[in-house]
Amino acid sequence: MKRIIMKTESIGDLIIELYEDKSPITVKTLLENLPIEARALKWGGEIFFEVPFFLEVKENQKEVMDPGEVAYWALGKSICIFYGPTPASFKDEIRAVEPVNVIGRVVGDPKELAKIRIGEKVVLTS
Repeated sequence: MKRIIMKTESIGDLIIELYEDKSPITVKTLLENLPIEARALKWGGEIFFEVPFFLEVKENQKEVMDPGEVAYWALGKSICIFYGPTPASFKDEIRAVEPVNVIGRVVGDPKELAKIRIGEKVVLTS
């Protein structure tokens, strides 16, 4: 399984395992664009940041997420990492704004993502 690193000031390095078999086109495109530097945004229990590519492909899509799942959101041209309920959630579920391509998962405790600040620099690297 391919792994990448997300570097942040507030939580240090976070390892992400990628689902090359479930989302091959999205993962390949992400890897081809590394390193990626962006500024973190938050939407409830979701961290997201813009990436320098746009894909219309639908792979391994879902809307209700598990804690720590990493996805590509086409409409926002963003990588999203989920750690808790969002404004779209019902009760305690974790819900994306719309179906997203699930591309991997965070290794470790996804609740650490809550420490990332809006506007903080995020770097994805191999």
